[in-house]
Amino acid sequence: MPNGYNGRILRVNLSSGKLSTEEYPDSFYRQYFGGESLIAYFLVKELPAGVEPLGPENKLIFAAGPLTGVPVGGCGRHSVGAKSPLTGGFGEADSGG
Repeated sequence: MPNGYNGRILRVNLSSGKLSTEEYPDSFYRQYFGGESLIAYFLVKELPAGVEPLGPENKLIFAAGPLTGVPVGGCGRHSVGAKSPLTGGFGEADSGG
């Protein structure tokens, strides 16, 4: 899928400094459309039950929206999310131009 998604997820381990990429098919991005749904997918699939929101096991996820990179003003959006220390649930914020 062009523009916002390029078929790869970049993972950064801040403890070790290791970088890795994972590739997903177009069908994955069609099923989990938008930055917020990508964040929800990875939090539900990868966080163990009872993980401490401010602990090192929590994930901080940055996800671009599907229209990021389209040459139309105001289309680019991105989301940032993690397990919320306030509620213990899904916390997400998005911004764009």
